[in-house]
Amino acid sequence: MRVLLVEDDEQLGESLEAALRLEQYAVDWVRSGEPVRAALGATPYDLLILDLGLPGVPGMQVLRQLRADKHVLPVLLLTARNTLADKVDGLDSGADDYLTKPFEIDEMFARVRSLLRRKGDSKISRLEVAGISLDPGDRVVEFAGASLDLTAREFAILEILLRNAGRFVSRQRLEEGIYSWGEEVGSNTVEVYISRLRKRFGSSLIETMRGVGYRIPS
Repeated sequence: MRVLLVEDDEQLGESLEAALRLEQYAVDWVRSGEPVRAALGATPYDLLILDLGLPGVPGMQVLRQLRADKHVLPVLLLTARNTLADKVDGLDSGADDYLTKPFEIDEMFARVRSLLRRKGDSKISRLEVAGISLDPGDRVVEFAGASLDLTAREFAILEILLRNAGRFVSRQRLEEGIYSWGEEVGSNTVEVYISRLRKRFGSSLIETMRGVGYRIPS
């Protein structure tokens, strides 16, 4: 799962970025509202965590532009404003949830998980292809009647391939799904995870076309 974090407070931003990465989310962090539109246009994200008190372009303006652009990305607002009017304004402007500073990190993770489950439910509650059953919300994978314990990156690659069953997915697209900006990407990292998935589900599950990518037949 890939998260775009928009927070101008360096100390809080560093803490949130580190905490999210420890939970195995791929996180990209920007300090203002200006780069958000370009980032969303260039990278597929699963969630936006957006501070309202941003310099330059305010967070509320970022949110309204996001919805005007027809983005359906779940948005969790972070703000020091705690009046009912502020909350109503944020939710009416298109936010999916609202967290008032200061907050406990466990509460933020609970809200993140809830939003991601809703996102999964809005697309498809469960993916079932080639005998594999994957629940994006609860992050459960079953195969041959057994539940499998996948790493976060194995799960992310498998989910991308299942959502695109029958179509080839490029290595770059798979890398985007598991790495944050600035993280060093090994030249054969995707191949390593593909190999692990083949060992779990059978060597014939994932097809490779050189120069094109990988696919799971529909």
